[in-house]
Amino acid sequence: MQFHTGRLIDHVHLRASNVATTRYFYEKALAVLGIPITARGEGWFQVDELFVDAADARTAPSHVHLAFQARDRDTVDAFYRAALAAGGTDNGAPGERHYHPGYYACFVLDPDGNNIEAVFHGPSTRSAPSVLIEPTP
Repeated sequence: MQFHTGRLIDHVHLRASNVATTRYFYEKALAVLGIPITARGEGWFQVDELFVDAADARTAPSHVHLAFQARDRDTVDAFYRAALAAGGTDNGAPGERHYHPGYYACFVLDPDGNNIEAVFHGPSTRSAPSVLIEPTP
């Protein structure tokens, strides 16, 4: 069975009640996955396809579910520990889930209550390490 990813989502935009606290959470939790913050500015930051900025009086913080890919079970476990240490709240300790055989994941709530998951789908081979987008001349 093949799974194709990288075709549906261009980016995800979250609004944070405290962008500094939220940046710290994602910076520490995603470091375990080897994914750094790629850009930042006053009141915002970006990590690959994830864009986060500050909520204001007219916009409430986001409440969504995001699942990040982990390279193995140990990385899921490390993500869980890092996310809790960075201010996340337990929403499901690492373990196998019933979604499909080999589905191993953990769930934490970020500082705004977003349900953040790290998941390993079992041993697999990727066709490429990432999607490369280059402007045409």
